[in-house]
Amino acid sequence: MLSSTDFTSASWELVVHVDHPNEEQQKDVTLRVSGDLHVGGVMLKLVEQINISQDWSDFALWWEQKHCWLLKTHWTLDKYGVQADAKLLFTPQHKMLRLRLPNLKMVRLRVSFSAVVFKAVSDICKILNIRRSEELSLLKPSGDYFKKKKKKDKNNKEPIIEDVLNLESSPTASGSSVSPGLYSKTMTPIYDPINGTPVSSTMTWFSDSPLTEQNCSILAFSQPPQSPEALVDMYQPRSLVDKAKLNAGWLDSSRSLMEQGIQEDEQLLLRFKYYSFFDLNPKYDAVRINQLYEQARWAILLEEIDCTEEEMLIFAALQYHISKLSLSAETQDFTSESEVDEIEAALSNLEVTLEGGKADSLLEDITDIPKLADNLKLFRYTPDVYLTDASELSFFPDLCPSGCEVVPDVNVAGRKFGIKLLIPVADGMNEMYLRCDHENQYAQWMAACMLASKGKTMADSSYQPEVLNILSFLRMKNRNSASQVASSLENMDMNPECFVSPRCAKKHKSKQLAARILEAHQNVAQMPLVEAKLRFIQAWQSLPEFGLTYYLVRFKGSKKDDILGVSYNRLIKIDAATGIPVTTWRFTNIKQWNVNWETRQVVIEFDQNVFTAFTCLSADCKIVHEYIGGYIFLSTRSKDQNETLDEDLFHKLTGGQD
Repeated sequence: MLSSTDFTSASWELVVHVDHPNEEQQKDVTLRVSGDLHVGGVMLKLVEQINISQDWSDFALWWEQKHCWLLKTHWTLDKYGVQADAKLLFTPQHKMLRLRLPNLKMVRLRVSFSAVVFKAVSDICKILNIRRSEELSLLKPSGDYFKKKKKKDKNNKEPIIEDVLNLESSPTASGSSVSPGLYSKTMTPIYDPINGTPVSSTMTWFSDSPLTEQNCSILAFSQPPQSPEALVDMYQPRSLVDKAKLNAGWLDSSRSLMEQGIQEDEQLLLRFKYYSFFDLNPKYDAVRINQLYEQARWAILLEEIDCTEEEMLIFAALQYHISKLSLSAETQDFTSESEVDEIEAALSNLEVTLEGGKADSLLEDITDIPKLADNLKLFRYTPDVYLTDASELSFFPDLCPSGCEVVPDVNVAGRKFGIKLLIPVADGMNEMYLRCDHENQYAQWMAACMLASKGKTMADSSYQPEVLNILSFLRMKNRNSASQVASSLENMDMNPECFVSPRCAKKHKSKQLAARILEAHQNVAQMPLVEAKLRFIQAWQSLPEFGLTYYLVRFKGSKKDDILGVSYNRLIKIDAATGIPVTTWRFTNIKQWNVNWETRQVVIEFDQNVFTAFTCLSADCKIVHEYIGGYIFLSTRSKDQNETLDEDLFHKLTGGQD
């Protein structure tokens, strides 16, 4: 038998603050506990002592000093290390969060602050009807992101009231998970009879989503263009160092929002983090395609990615076209498919998903292997030799081996059709240039090189469609007659400065700029809405700097800072002063990578005993470590996975050894 003194010495008082929505009921509760009491028992005692009748199932204990959740309710206080001086908070796991989407729309919804960010983003994307949540993440904006906007606000006497899409009644509010099977590829969209979009079908799939059809349209359709004045006031990075600052705020996917200091109702950015877009399907990805288009659009307008003036005008023409279609009530993107039989549509979608093409082309793939032989100019550069040769080349894998990087080098107006090949070697990349004579030759060789870089041959069923796709993109750059543009200018209904970057707008008078945009618009004027968005995304992907995320680093043994560019398939060391790439390493050549958490140094080992190490100056080294692991994880996806992801593998590749 224990005496009263023994009982007193074995137990102790624990103070828990109750975070109740009703401020009058927020209070500190003192419990007498012992070290062998499990967390679930503490919560049970707490609810009994509070004596308020309500649903407490979403509440959990947060340990302020240790900055962690006590979610393993079967663990004892001793196992967690909780003692009498611990400050515990009994608080809801789901809290309100404001998210600014790629289209700059603000959404307010309830999010789990206790789940790791990878899981929280997955739940957010299910609410917003966005597939492939692994491509997105949450970004905490830097002070520079709102700097110009705040400066403008100081001169305004009246505060700006922002239109916020409130989704407070999200299915995660009570802690319940979203029902499975929401992304079944066999479901046939039910097209809206008014505008032909699959909004109603989307709502059918997501029956427990708080999105209404009106709200879904806001996310699936492009917003009206910003005024030139608003565009000038937005933050625009001017250097690679500025671009590196934008990427410092990515949240750790392996930790919860609360663990990373995110407060309730704080504003975060929901963005596509990994530029590896898998299985884009217009039937199911209305919101995803639009948000991806919007992220690409703002990257162009704010010059987060560089492009030529010719390319800027193509982007402007597509924006103008998309804006017109989005504002029109008679958009008929999907009307032609509105009466498709359900089984026929499912089979058609399966055909697209399997990349099989039409049945009559399958036999051709097996029996007829295309050949490509041409007279091309070949420029080859290695660290020791630079040579030029004009000879007949036959296409073969050694010219463009698997893992090679293929970069377009095209100027349609200047009749320049070049292909830049970056071929991986042990200590970086060798460069090779192919110069074609005309569009058709370029399209054929470009498509062949792109397939070869993925380990495929010209016998693949995607070769001919890719050739046609490239030709179509080149034709967008062809200029039309001045007479057509002159007549269009008379009925001009646009502000041209809304569709180009502020720096480009300063170079031209408004009418001159409008004429050039309308000239480019003639080539895209017949495109349906979704195709135009996909073409914009495709053009964005063709830019040399596409997919590069920058960080300011210091390489081991170096006395100066450099820029590290992280892409979906490679790492690039870039001179911070000149912006010229110095060395490129392919992910396919990485044997292992890790972080020395004491020195905060990332160490990467490549094939043939090549090593590199660096410390990250513009962000935590964990962010760069996660980027590398995340891209390698995304490369393991395949369509036979049926939408399922190996979340454990993601955390294994990205989590590090904290």
